Amino acid sequence: MAFSLPPLPYAYDALEPAIDKETMTFHHDKHHQTYVDNLNKAVEADSSLQGKSIEDLLANLSSAPKAVRNNGGGHWNHSLFWELLAPEGQTGEPSAELAAAIDSDLGGMDKFKEDFNAAGAGQFGSGWAWLIVQDGKLKITSTPNQDNPLMDVAEQKGDVVLGADVWEHAYYLKYQNRRADYLKAFWSVVNWNKANELFAAARR
Repeated sequence: MAFSLPPLPYAYDALEPAIDKETMTFHHDKHHQTYVDNLNKAVEADSSLQGKSIEDLLANLSSAPKAVRNNGGGHWNHSLFWELLAPEGQTGEPSAELAAAIDSDLGGMDKFKEDFNAAGAGQFGSGWAWLIVQDGKLKITSTPNQDNPLMDVAEQKGDVVLGADVWEHAYYLKYQNRRADYLKAFWSVVNWNKANELFAAARR
């Protein structure tokens, strides 16, 4: 198969209490696996899609079947999301460069977190909240369903620095309808080391 489910970089219960073991197990083993399986089926059915990286597929979605948009987005988004999370004590801190950009572009860390959470909480239905680099500056945005800022169909395009999954399957077992509480807890397990790496790459 062209694409496969990446293993979690930590134990299923490593993100507790922010994200519980049961949620991580279903989210990774069931939901993400389904995106991978359906993406592989879509690619297998269309020779023009075969041999392409996930990034190439996302960059040319306007000419691809809807199954590639939904499941390719789901695969890419989740593969990155697992890396953007880390157990408490292993999360690191924003680099000096990222912290300075948050101050200059987004009004400081407190305002950034407030606005990012508002983007996630305000995304109607299922979707994602994102921190991206667009034209050399940080910007907060959100996308519906499994869309992301790499897609040629995205309203706001850019290089992803941080993302939060606000589909109900990401939080409902623990938080029920309290998406805002989930987003508040999310900050305790953000892997700033990965975000720093993505920011540095986006600014090169």
